[in-house]
Amino acid sequence: MAGRTAGGNSAFHNFHNDYAHIADPNERRRLALAEIDKAPFGWYHIRAIVVAGIGFFTDAYDIFAIGMVTTMLGVVYWNSTRIATAKRGMIPASADTAIKAATSAGTVIGQLGFGYLADQVGRKRMYGLELIVIIFATLAQALTSRSPAITIVGVIIFWRVLMGVGIGGDYPLSSIITSEFATTKWRGAMMGSVFAMQGIGQFAAGIIALIAISGFKGSLKSAKNRGTCTGVCGVAVDKIWRIIIGFGAVPACIALYYRLTIPETPRYTFDVTRDVVKGGSDIKAYLSSTPEGVPDEIARVQTMREQAPQLEIPKASWSDFAHHYGQWKYGSVLLGTAGSWFFLDVAFYGVSLNNSVILQAIGYGSSTPNMYLYLYNIAVGNIILVCAGAIPGYWVTVALCDTIGRKPIQMMGFVLLTILFCIWGFGYYKIGHHGQLACYVLCNFFFNFGPNSTTFIVPGECFPTRYRSTSHGISAAAGKIGSIIAQVAIGTLRTRGATPSNASPWLNHVMEIYALFMLCGCFTTLLIPETKRLTLEQLAGEVPGTPQFDPALAGMSASRNIDRSDSDPSDEVAAEKAHQQV
Repeated sequence: MAGRTAGGNSAFHNFHNDYAHIADPNERRRLALAEIDKAPFGWYHIRAIVVAGIGFFTDAYDIFAIGMVTTMLGVVYWNSTRIATAKRGMIPASADTAIKAATSAGTVIGQLGFGYLADQVGRKRMYGLELIVIIFATLAQALTSRSPAITIVGVIIFWRVLMGVGIGGDYPLSSIITSEFATTKWRGAMMGSVFAMQGIGQFAAGIIALIAISGFKGSLKSAKNRGTCTGVCGVAVDKIWRIIIGFGAVPACIALYYRLTIPETPRYTFDVTRDVVKGGSDIKAYLSSTPEGVPDEIARVQTMREQAPQLEIPKASWSDFAHHYGQWKYGSVLLGTAGSWFFLDVAFYGVSLNNSVILQAIGYGSSTPNMYLYLYNIAVGNIILVCAGAIPGYWVTVALCDTIGRKPIQMMGFVLLTILFCIWGFGYYKIGHHGQLACYVLCNFFFNFGPNSTTFIVPGECFPTRYRSTSHGISAAAGKIGSIIAQVAIGTLRTRGATPSNASPWLNHVMEIYALFMLCGCFTTLLIPETKRLTLEQLAGEVPGTPQFDPALAGMSASRNIDRSDSDPSDEVAAEKAHQQV
């Protein structure tokens, strides 16, 4: 039993004494984590959503904005009289693909690297560093230019790879921190809300582009088309793309302080650093919206020395990682989350290749009398497409994932997307442009009210604390590898056999390929567990008396299992609070 310490008042609570009378560190851990799991939804949960969500707002803004920016780069840097008139003002397809794929390549590195490091050195130590990388690389892009020694494409690719590393780090960190601080009842909604900020980021990219374009209206009207946009028009377009890119650093700067001051997640403190006293105090700090708990250091060190060896949670190691995932029971879950994300992102990122077709179908991609209307229509058209399907889909998932469940939503999404892509591909010439618009909007909706949201949520819940961030990073990296394949390999099939009258003759076959990937996603979904309304410890197999319980993983004796299986942590927390008042 840990000794009680003096001190503490209404402003500075003595966290150490809350469970000091409990000798078993495993019981202290269980009761402390129950406070987070059973806590009513409050402002501290909203704060966690906003701090994590701003990162995804920035990520989506940077990824989505480049689709409009590459069009402007073509106007600025490929407008020489040495270029054929028909291609003047247009970025080469190879350069466009390289710039967009560079972000995904960097994201893979960031997801794997930051995911691993967050399990090794802690969530708190890594959280904020990825945002610093994003801010630095974003500002560098906005200020970059070509020189005799290097092309503009080479410079932008370098900075977008670096920015991708930061964006990739945000995936496992934001997911895991939100998951480990969330109340069990609304964990899915909290994680979904963080991810739904991607839709708001896409919308903001269109709005900022629209404002910047309107600000240079007079200069842009001086040119009739991309090939004649030189002089003041060219300077205006050069300023516009830099403003659009640079604004992406603003929300990241606002969120940086809050990320750097967020407390370590108590689950990491308990299970990895094995500091029982600090973990309990951090829980109290989080629930009171303070940066971190400040326990009595002498008592903390003494308790850690005495009780850390008694904790039954396995320690992380390469051999334990291989043994854990070498068992089909656990390895199949990682295969399910990584495989589902991979199959999803092939189609999710590939559909963006058809924006020009969709914009033309709704009247925003046709010929215009001047550059102002051309760029204005691109911005407005993209805003319409985002609002039509993406944003509603994200928030329907937030509303329903804790009632319907993650697995049914993901399976429904993959099945409907398979059907929609079959209609789009096999009926391409029969449904016409308006039919393609309907397919695009419905696909966008069921991407987000479906696997695009759930593939982010489930990996943040279904793995043990010691490998949760690494496993999420592996799953997310598999998705980004799929996006690279979509952009570099499958995307190029679209223009196979292109003619002046038909720039995308293979577009229908590309849609058919995406249908196959969505069908494969149905099978990998069968491998993932349903995580709705289950605690993270139950999903990790640590709670006796539950279907998921694994005695070998929890490291408990049979007699202790029986003693704990009939108790409710919420009842024991209430009893402990009553004890403190006596």
